Amino acid sequence: MQLSPELTSAYNDQIQLEFESSFAYLQMGADFELRSLPGMASWMRLQSGEEHGHAMKFIQFVLDRGAKLELKAISAPAPTPDTVVASFEVALHHEQRVTKAIHDLYSKALDSHDYASLPLLQWFVNEQVEEESTVSTILDRLKMVGDDRTGLLFLDRELGARTGAAAASPAEGETASA
Repeated sequence: MQLSPELTSAYNDQIQLEFESSFAYLQMGADFELRSLPGMASWMRLQSGEEHGHAMKFIQFVLDRGAKLELKAISAPAPTPDTVVASFEVALHHEQRVTKAIHDLYSKALDSHDYASLPLLQWFVNEQVEEESTVSTILDRLKMVGDDRTGLLFLDRELGARTGAAAASPAEGETASA
């Protein structure tokens, strides 16, 4: 069953948002590197890769459904805020924007009776719960640390321990397309 034109357009919009997310995290990572916060830089680069993986997952779904992929221009990321706390606040607001977009896409799929979209979109709904929770926790911990540079460096080291981007691989029970 091919995607409807309305859903195809909505998926293409979501792909654009995922690539913009990837670029935003990449920009923040580069800025953290320049601030001598290599752990946060690494965390942001891994997050960028995860968002890129999300875009690719949507792209493959659109193609698997026989719909036309239309890659859209990606906006330049906003400048990274001056403080680490403000940077993670921006990240949280961005994740909340992505969550809303996925919920809207889910609603459109339901309204269109496109039940083949629901397993993919449910995976993303669950993923966004994790994304928002993770960024919220980091933000809470940064606020606890406040102006304590030792605490900031400790948190930087902890965030630098993050490995891999599991979201770029197929979800459990799915197969990767060649």
